[in-house]
Amino acid sequence: MTRPDIVARRIGREGQPIAIVDGFHPDPDSLRAAALAARFEAGRHHYPGIRAALPADYFARVRPALLPVLRDVLEVAGVELLDASFSMVTTPVAELGVEQRLPHVDAVQPGRIALVHYLSDGGDGTAFFRHRATGFETIDTARSPGYLATLNAELRADPPEAAYPFDDTALFERIQHVEARYNRAVIYRSALLHSGAIAPGAALDSDPATGRLTATAFLAAQ
Repeated sequence: MTRPDIVARRIGREGQPIAIVDGFHPDPDSLRAAALAARFEAGRHHYPGIRAALPADYFARVRPALLPVLRDVLEVAGVELLDASFSMVTTPVAELGVEQRLPHVDAVQPGRIALVHYLSDGGDGTAFFRHRATGFETIDTARSPGYLATLNAELRADPPEAAYPFDDTALFERIQHVEARYNRAVIYRSALLHSGAIAPGAALDSDPATGRLTATAFLAAQ
């Protein structure tokens, strides 16, 4: 069995840690087969696509790759699983809500961690951003009120065009781009401003065999 290849980076001016893990799952082809048989439904919480349940043994099988990341990169001793699923971005750009056209954070509470596991051959990965007006790259409970007030004022003055975040925009600067590769995972603190890096004109296929298939998870440090 090939051992996972773990690369740690500190990104942006704030130097937040992220981990990129190649060979994350020991049998990714079995995951793709499970996705082909899964029942996908519309995503919740503004997710621009569809989701389905992961196999019950998913976390047991990625444990050898995940534990060193949590311990050595994110400095977390243990985690609680909050949510996990197969995920596919499928919403056409013309149908995106304003919040879906912007980088976002998954949580502002301390100790929250996000994981994206790429399970398709193509795709554009995940991008991380800095908000130009505030300089923030992470949004926690202390920063959130001021950040949202500034951002909402900017949006009232100049709403974003109908597009997924991908590169620099008038309001945000891209500080890191993790390219998608088959069976690669990126793991990071949920407070980081980020987005799926969906290139202009990307095909948003709802077929797990050909679309942008990922496994995504949200964890809380214990």
